[in-house]
Amino acid sequence: MSMIGEYLRVTAAELDRAIQDPDWALDFVEEVQDAEEESEPAPAEARHFSTYKTWDMLRFLLARTEFPVNVVHGEEPLAEDQDWGYGPPRYLRPERVRLAADALRATAYTQLIKGVDPGELTSAGVYPLGWSDPGELEWGRHWYDGLTQFFQAAAESDDAMLVWLD
Repeated sequence: MSMIGEYLRVTAAELDRAIQDPDWALDFVEEVQDAEEESEPAPAEARHFSTYKTWDMLRFLLARTEFPVNVVHGEEPLAEDQDWGYGPPRYLRPERVRLAADALRATAYTQLIKGVDPGELTSAGVYPLGWSDPGELEWGRHWYDGLTQFFQAAAESDDAMLVWLD
């Protein structure tokens, strides 16, 4: 089984409801995922986005830049007593989504991987293991670019973000 980084854009009203009723939030997540699985919208049009298995690689790379927002794990707990796959869901409020979107847009993927030796990822135990070739760092570019577009669209709509590992 794989660990996948997951995101859902939510309005302020949806975030309030999710905080009050985490069971509703999980049902809502599954409903959106199912609907978008068929239509496969581009990241800028999607409500759900996945960084696939690159979540930990992106966490490692963003931490090196002292990124101002925890976009990989979220910042505020949604429901500590729930497990949405690999731990409880968290969220980012709209102002943190805007800050993250600005920082993602200002940080090119080339900057993130500049000077990184894949062995550093192996030494740090970055999931998935097996970093050996410098070309492997390119693997995350597609998902980072999508995440940047996804956050930008969310920021433009003044959306919050649910974040979890599944």
